[in-house]
Amino acid sequence: MPMTGPWLLYGANGYTGQLVARLAAARGHRPVLAGRRADAVCALADGLGLERRLFSLDQPARIEEALAGMGLVLNCAGPFSWTARAVVDACLRTRTHYLDVTGEIAVIEAIAARDAEAREAGVLLLPACGFDVVPTDCLALHLKERLPGARRLALGFESHGRVSRGTATTALERLHQGVLVRRDGVLTPVRPEQRSRTIDFGRGPRRAIAIPWGDLSTAWRSTGIPDIVVYMAAPLRLRLFLRAIRLAPSLPSSPLARRLLVRAIRSGPAGPTGEERRRRRAFVWGEVEDAEGRRAVSRLETPESYSLTAQAAVALVERALAGETPTGFQTPARAFGSGFVLGLEGVVRRDEETVGTPR
Repeated sequence: MPMTGPWLLYGANGYTGQLVARLAAARGHRPVLAGRRADAVCALADGLGLERRLFSLDQPARIEEALAGMGLVLNCAGPFSWTARAVVDACLRTRTHYLDVTGEIAVIEAIAARDAEAREAGVLLLPACGFDVVPTDCLALHLKERLPGARRLALGFESHGRVSRGTATTALERLHQGVLVRRDGVLTPVRPEQRSRTIDFGRGPRRAIAIPWGDLSTAWRSTGIPDIVVYMAAPLRLRLFLRAIRLAPSLPSSPLARRLLVRAIRSGPAGPTGEERRRRRAFVWGEVEDAEGRRAVSRLETPESYSLTAQAAVALVERALAGETPTGFQTPARAFGSGFVLGLEGVVRRDEETVGTPR
């Protein structure tokens, strides 16, 4: 049975926050819905018969007041580079568990750096509770278990369909960051053309590009593998767009371009429709290799990425409320094991036979 103790969902007015709120309520939870947009938060809370608390994150005392009596807070308000620090600060002061659905490497790294503070306060810090990075994190640990001596890890995903406004806004913030990999345990920038490959995610070969995905932070901590690259299946139009950005790297940061991009994001739909989420699937691939050239490949097939995010976030809230995790900074797989993702509805894992020769 799921726990139904008090917890706070911040960013309930956003696309992902609304999905989480509705799923949580359907599973018997009574989260307190919170955010700074009174109209959207109140409408959702009234529709679900839930309590609401309205506040922005520029008033630390107000955040602490809102967390009074809460077992944990799930932060769904992105970009998390704008929101995570203020909420984590308040959680450490009030001894409240913190979860979020970020995929931003810098945010995860900053939260991981507060591990000692969290342990001293008896607080769980569990970022990245959504599609980024639950399936990839669990697959990474599974591959490490299959090939314990692995030194190199490659992960990738294929997920089609429109993105939410929040995801698009976060992507806009990341445009200037370029591509990162982890080499010998260190986050390292590389030229995009150095990191592209063809991957079979489970439906035939797809061209994929390296991206600065959250697993560059989490998978390293979950597995200890020193060399990590993360890929995303990329259609030709996306590859051409990113190539244009590389040719004019200052363009995304120009005031005019940013205004036009933000206006385009805000004028678009909030995210995929319910029918689009039901029809689509996502595919995750992973490969590890050891120093002797032995290689293992595994894949996951999951529900559409936003549906998976809602499922994973609510399931992790339930585990945290039940006291099933250690305190301090955690990753989903390190806290709950490589099989956690298989407990989510509609997730299937397939392994290829381990081979003993290099690619």
